[in-house]
Amino acid sequence: MSDEPTEHIKKFVFNSKKTDTSTSPELIEILIPEKLAASYSFYTWPSAPILAWFLWEHRAELPGKHILELGAGTALPGILAAKCGAIVTLTESAVLPKSLQHIKRCCEVNGLTNNQVRITGLTWGLFLTSTFALGPIDLIIGSDCFYDPSVFEDIIVTVSFLLDTNPQARFLSVYQERSADWSIEHLLHKWKLRCEHIPINTLGSESGIDINELMHDHTIHLLEITKD
Repeated sequence: MSDEPTEHIKKFVFNSKKTDTSTSPELIEILIPEKLAASYSFYTWPSAPILAWFLWEHRAELPGKHILELGAGTALPGILAAKCGAIVTLTESAVLPKSLQHIKRCCEVNGLTNNQVRITGLTWGLFLTSTFALGPIDLIIGSDCFYDPSVFEDIIVTVSFLLDTNPQARFLSVYQERSADWSIEHLLHKWKLRCEHIPINTLGSESGIDINELMHDHTIHLLEITKD
């Protein structure tokens, strides 16, 4: 009898009720295989659809952009960006080979090839040769990376390095508030980063989506982090 957790497929549909005269897609369906009894990275947490919807509403800006997703997990935002024409690198910790393999599975289920996405190990706070070979980056994205205060500085250090080498880039981070006592403000100041909150209260409204249903009664924030 296998000890592997049971997999099920969750479908996410992104559509627009607006008339769009650009070449942007009007509807995209993404299938995400999930393993609910497995570790964090095999489940799509509420922050990921929020980030994906934000990218969807800015999809006209995505074609040709080099996007790096940190702690991709099931990679919903990164897969959406790739389907909207971005050049995407999906990353998970280099010490989690099963998580990296699951990202590959998620991409395969959605028909994405190696020409459309690259999957690589990137461990927060650890600078290996692969970290220096990530290439140009226009946008860094991450959903629910800030879930454990013990790794907050590792994330910030990694983002600071990536923004140092790509000064025109920015980091879009969506996170679920788990404790009012947790803060990254002092770390942003320490590593000379600037942060702005992006309002998400109307996110999805043009498509008839209720943002509160997406958040599942959680408090979720969208941050834009850039070099100071």
